[in-house]
Order: sequence, then structure tokens, then C-alpha cells
Amino acid sequence: MTVTLSDEAMRLIALFEDETGATARDCVVDEEYDRLVFLVAAGEMGEAIGPGGQHVQSVEQQLDREIKLVEDAPTAEDFVASALAPAAVYNVTISENDSTVAYAEVADEDRGAAIGKGGRNIDAARELAARHYDVDEIELT
Repeated sequence: MTVTLSDEAMRLIALFEDETGATARDCVVDEEYDRLVFLVAAGEMGEAIGPGGQHVQSVEQQLDREIKLVEDAPTAEDFVASALAPAAVYNVTISENDSTVAYAEVADEDRGAAIGKGGRNIDAARELAARHYDVDEIELT
């Protein structure tokens, strides 16, 4: 699946990669919550964060915006679990009927983290899953 990036997203990815040394595969500009969501290549999350969070904090300061990082994954199920982090996701099942729905099993104590303030975490997960895996909806179970 091909994701088309805006000029702004490409500029932000270039800055992110220069500052962190990690590869960003996508960038979602979340105007509603004044934050950026970067999709980091699998296995590069530590590099993106940096020692003590130094790399990601540097990018946040330069852009004066909150940043959320999501690690890429090889399957839609693993991707949805990664996108809902820091919530512990026990299992993800993909159902393909009229639409593609990912059912994510999350512990009761982690539902708030999966959803995020005002729904921002699950909204970002939904957008990225739609862009990269054609998942129409994510539902927590």
C-alpha cells in the first residue's frame, strides 16, 4: 500500500530523521491535539527515543509540539498492538466482512491509555492502521 505524504509531513520526517537517526515511515499531523505522530521503522524505536528520551525531546522542543511514536510491524495485528502502546494489548483479531475491523483485547486498567485523552491515541492508531493496512476500524474488547 502506498501512502502519499504532504510536503509538511515530508519536511517533518526529514527533521525527525536528522535529529534521531531513526527512519520514519509516516507522519500524521494531528491538528486537533497539536501533536505529531511518527511511524518509526521496526527495530528503531530505541534510536528514535534516544538515551533518556533525549532524541524525541529534542524534536519536540524544536517543533514546539508533542510527539507520539509508533513502531512499525509486519502484520496488521502487530501493528494495531504497537499503535495502541503504551497500553498492554493481549490479542488482536482482524475480521473482514463488509469492512475490516481490528478487535484489540486490552486489560481494563489499560483502556484509558489505549484510548488516550479525548480519544487521541485510538484515533491516531485508527488513522495509521487505515493508511498502512486498510483497517477500517479498531475496537477495544
